[in-house]
Amino acid sequence: MKQFFIYLFGVLIFVAIGWFGNTAYHLPKSSTNPISQIKPRPLEKYSFENMSKAEIKSSEIVIGNAVKDYDNFTAYEFSMQFSPDLTKNLKKVTGLINIPKGTGTRPLIVMFRGYVDQELYEIGMGTQRAGEYFAKNGFITIAPDFLGYGNSDIESSDIFESRFQAYTTALSLLKTIDALKARPLKQGETVIKVDINNVFLWGHSNGGHLALAILEITGKPIPTVLWAPNSAKFPYSIIYYLDEAIDEGKLVITKLAEFMGDYDARNYSIRNYFERINPETKIQIHQGLADEAIPVIWTDSLVKALKNLKIDTTYLKYPGANHNLTPSWDSAATSSLNFYNSNLTK
Repeated sequence: MKQFFIYLFGVLIFVAIGWFGNTAYHLPKSSTNPISQIKPRPLEKYSFENMSKAEIKSSEIVIGNAVKDYDNFTAYEFSMQFSPDLTKNLKKVTGLINIPKGTGTRPLIVMFRGYVDQELYEIGMGTQRAGEYFAKNGFITIAPDFLGYGNSDIESSDIFESRFQAYTTALSLLKTIDALKARPLKQGETVIKVDINNVFLWGHSNGGHLALAILEITGKPIPTVLWAPNSAKFPYSIIYYLDEAIDEGKLVITKLAEFMGDYDARNYSIRNYFERINPETKIQIHQGLADEAIPVIWTDSLVKALKNLKIDTTYLKYPGANHNLTPSWDSAATSSLNFYNSNLTK
């Protein structure tokens, strides 16, 4: 079934290219391209090149009601105002933050979840179990819901802009965390001591894709753990899953044909920017060998590419483990915690 939709997508793209003739798909996107002068391309600002140059403004993390209280940490809902479209237009994004109890400065892990159906989504889904594990071991963890999820504002009506605004959400959150140097994080009147010199990334599935994109866009050597990351080329990273959609991918295929008629997909693909990852970055990657969502060959290829760039990459495979690394979850969590602890700086 997947092969059929990939074939169908290719046919539609071919037809779209033939229909539009000498569109920007063929012509360079420059001032000499007449199509570029008469047809706006609002999604160009989300290319990795342009996002790397964009001015990302810091915000304020507002800690709200407690979601659940545990023996050694408390989970809260948080919110943040930011500009998803890199203008002055602001939206609210919510998420889950776990704060260890007691005194002392705490390192922080920014966590990105994989795909969850909006109708099923609840705050913390996709990161909750791992976030609780790290919080029990002394780390603050923070995971955004993303627009359209939880109590966040609505997402963009454009399916590709909605996708790209996950990047601007993550970039804004990291910028806001960095700004905690000047504006401390508070829960009520209590100041939460965050060790901003020890900020880490964790991503699962599509969240792993997002973490890789952030490393490429920022160029910062943020120690990162990836669980079964989606590391396929864009838009194949979407096409692969089309037969799972309710409409069997018809909407996405139509929109992809339009998108690729106007934009160069390579400018939005993590596979095209691995060399932008800071060579001092340390990455730990986990992959279940029985994973039916992320083909092992994708992760093998990712690790090979990173190692070819001399990026310090540790690759852990789990025979019989699925997409959520079950039944090896405990082993993966322990290895991830050890990775973070080994990369703590004074």
